[in-house]
Amino acid sequence: MNNTDSLLDKLAQVAVHIGLGLREGQELILTAPLEAAPLARKITEQAYKAGSSLVTLLYEDDEATLLRFQHAHEASFDQAPRWLLEGMADAFEAGAARLAIVGNDPALLSGQDPQKVARANRARAQAYQRALELITSHHINWSIVAYASPAWARQVFPHDPEPVAVEKLWEAIFKASRLDTPDPVSTWKAHNQALQSRVDYLNQKRYAALHFKGPGTDLVVGLAEGHRWGGGSVQAKNGVVFNPNIPTEEVFTAPHKDRVEGYVRSTKPLSYQGSLIEDIEVRFEKGRVVEAKARRGADVLNRALETDEGARRLGEVALVPHSSPIAQMGLLFYNTLFDENAASHIAFGQAYRECLHGGGQLSSEELAARGANQSLIHIDWMIGSEHLDVDGLTADGRAEPLMRGGAWV
Repeated sequence: MNNTDSLLDKLAQVAVHIGLGLREGQELILTAPLEAAPLARKITEQAYKAGSSLVTLLYEDDEATLLRFQHAHEASFDQAPRWLLEGMADAFEAGAARLAIVGNDPALLSGQDPQKVARANRARAQAYQRALELITSHHINWSIVAYASPAWARQVFPHDPEPVAVEKLWEAIFKASRLDTPDPVSTWKAHNQALQSRVDYLNQKRYAALHFKGPGTDLVVGLAEGHRWGGGSVQAKNGVVFNPNIPTEEVFTAPHKDRVEGYVRSTKPLSYQGSLIEDIEVRFEKGRVVEAKARRGADVLNRALETDEGARRLGEVALVPHSSPIAQMGLLFYNTLFDENAASHIAFGQAYRECLHGGGQLSSEELAARGANQSLIHIDWMIGSEHLDVDGLTADGRAEPLMRGGAWV
């Protein structure tokens, strides 16, 4: 694309000023795939222009990751760079912001031993737990943006020559990220206001549960005690207003880990750990998954559900209209940052503290008592479509329509 460079400048500005809300004097830890160096440099430039005291850039190399799975000794897969991840946690505690550029090859590990992949992910999750807690509790401002790497583009557009696939993926990223406007920063501020109006409505309603009904789905998701809805921009504990995800279309909250009943079917494939899981069907009793199957990737799904006790319970429920720009593209991005914003979704695993009033001050025991789930995993998968209806259920059992045919009522 002839104007890719100028659009990368816009993406970097949105990442720094909307995604992070980076403040003067704040450090930034930035991670990126090697292929994303052009965007990483532009973000670094914008961060320093915004007054960042120091930008620390860490690159990830897909090829080096693959070499580990091909040649490392068996014991390697129970290890993680704890020294690095603890250092990141120390930086977050000291006030550093966090930005991740995603764009890795979604199919990188598809041919590797799934047991090794699961072990390596578990080891990293355990080592990263303290840093992740600081992120999910919004101790700091953080965000995620995307880069159209060739490997990712080939996955999304497998029938196109690589240059065409990359161009198409960039067009989709720029559109989804609302960069196709004269002033993307102002556009994002307006979008955040629209999401906030949904959040305010749902927080005022205080529904006890949500009822999802559609093809293959009849699911009641009880909501955690003292839950609160979020979406769009949020305020970190350091006072900075930021957008965790660029793009974003969802409003979300915490389910009650023990109050989910019924059955549900996925409406889009889930790309997870290099595998594609299709046509997921799950049944819940008293909040717990008692049956899980899939037409493809069932072994990967069930292995994830065995990570820990919390993996079989829900940590997030999110509403996304079918009119979402990402849904209207009709693409499978093989990337949760985009795919979760194409449809209403639920997530196995860890709940967000921010989704409970006063959640940042609660102990693990207090969070559990309110119904917030705890786990080493957080896996979003899509259940929304133009055929999905959603009702809010009041404490006295009345049903009020929220969505019909995937659209807000």
